Amino acid sequence: MSGDDTGSAGRMYNYLDFEKPVADLEGQILELKKLAESGEAVDVAEEISRLEKRVADALRDIYRQLTPWQKAQVARHPDRPHCLDYVNALFTDFTPLAGDRSFGEDNAIVGGFARFRGEPVAIIGQEKGSDTKSRLKHNFGMARPEGYRKAVRIMELAERFQLPMVTLVDTAGAYPGIGAEERGQAEAIARSTSQCLSMSVPTISVVIGEGGSGGAIAIATANKVYMLEHSIYSVISPEGAASILWHDPTRARDAATNMRITAQDLLELKVIEGIIAEPIGGAHRAPEKVIADAGDQIAAGFAELQAGNMDFREHRREKFLAIGRSL
Repeated sequence: MSGDDTGSAGRMYNYLDFEKPVADLEGQILELKKLAESGEAVDVAEEISRLEKRVADALRDIYRQLTPWQKAQVARHPDRPHCLDYVNALFTDFTPLAGDRSFGEDNAIVGGFARFRGEPVAIIGQEKGSDTKSRLKHNFGMARPEGYRKAVRIMELAERFQLPMVTLVDTAGAYPGIGAEERGQAEAIARSTSQCLSMSVPTISVVIGEGGSGGAIAIATANKVYMLEHSIYSVISPEGAASILWHDPTRARDAATNMRITAQDLLELKVIEGIIAEPIGGAHRAPEKVIADAGDQIAAGFAELQAGNMDFREHRREKFLAIGRSL
């Protein structure tokens, strides 16, 4: 990723390497605006307008033909809206739950109960954090066993009170530390996956950034799974796959292409039910719109599930068995 720059709207953007043409143009716009404010320039409105059009065209051209590896970079963009952004915008009366009643609290998993458009629901999500302090607090969204056991607690309560469940997936994977392994990381992921599959209430999962391996699937075995347009979902990171296959993590670009990790690939493979569009330039350029669109998709998904008059557990079973049979 290249350094910070200020976008044409006057806010800070972290530009990805392949966005350099856009960064250069928006840098020129910023300089012109500064000159205009200081009174050192003649009327520059026309030039700014021309450059802004070039920015829009450049973004459109770049994002029209993103490679899977570039999509992975967009999915990891630090300015993307994260789990708590969605929770705060889409839900009311959010009451978080903490701790697994066994070891302790894990801030990588955010969960609790709230109202979604007036209806009570359970929420579970992975929070990466938005600055250094919050990223350390949330362990960059990489959950430990206590996080998954907390998720199971919330699922069990949702089951007991018959509340629909929404999960928001955004993790590079479960935390692979020694302490996590000592406390039963694999077992905790397996139990969370099993509990998520066995729910008798409707469940919807949205991959809002990265969907990394078992750390993601533990809360994503839902009746309907949606992905943001530039999010990714895979059994291993491109870097990890390249290290195993070619003993060369720098071939992550090749691995990303071969693994079919994009929302478009996974919709074609029928692993997910739908794609939520992102603005040109990624979700971080218009977070309010992306979050609102995600809310509309969640509402539509629940309406469809409720109208189907189905056994949600059996629906889930058939859905995931079909993935295994058809791939």
